Amino acid sequence: MYNPISCEFFDQLNVAMQRKIPSTVVYIKKEENKEQTKETAKGIVKTMEVIDGIEYLVLDSQEKIRLDFVLTFNGKRHKEE
Repeated sequence: MYNPISCEFFDQLNVAMQRKIPSTVVYIKKEENKEQTKETAKGIVKTMEVIDGIEYLVLDSQEKIRLDFVLTFNGKRHKEE
């Protein structure tokens, strides 16, 4: 189930995207039949998109990160582990 992100987090993503700010994202990676792991991705947020009702941020590396799995964005906590 998808949990919508806060307006504050959405605004922060928009600023980073518009200003092309190099960003660090720490998030939970869930794969089928595997334990979830904590991953770190770095890059510039190129866009945000919705796939099957779930919001993702897309980095310049084309990596897609589910927004409700983000723990921290540029050092600011958005979700408890």
